[in-house]
Amino acid sequence: MILYFLALVLFVMGLYCLVAKKNIIKKIIGITITEYSINLFLILLGYRSGGVAPILLKGMPRSEIALHSVDPLPQALVLTSIVIGLGVLALMVAICLRLYEKYKTFDMSEINELRG
Repeated sequence: MILYFLALVLFVMGLYCLVAKKNIIKKIIGITITEYSINLFLILLGYRSGGVAPILLKGMPRSEIALHSVDPLPQALVLTSIVIGLGVLALMVAICLRLYEKYKTFDMSEINELRG
């Protein structure tokens, strides 16, 4: 139960960075922390104490495999999410660098004032 609470704490930290900070880099870090907390939560949903990978239980009947294995679907979803998140992170950093080239600042309030 405490692990779910820690995932929630990470999520709130990421949302705080996203909402309260004015620096674009800090906002990107907040988005990344939020993404990782969601990935952690999905992995925790599929975890079973004492469970093993279903591929290691080949000779057992299906009902036994369901009782003794972990759920591989959240693991596959998180693996896909990590790859997509890496691409989105690269895009956010590229856009952030272009904003810095144009406005010479990472502060969102200054960028909103300059608009040009």
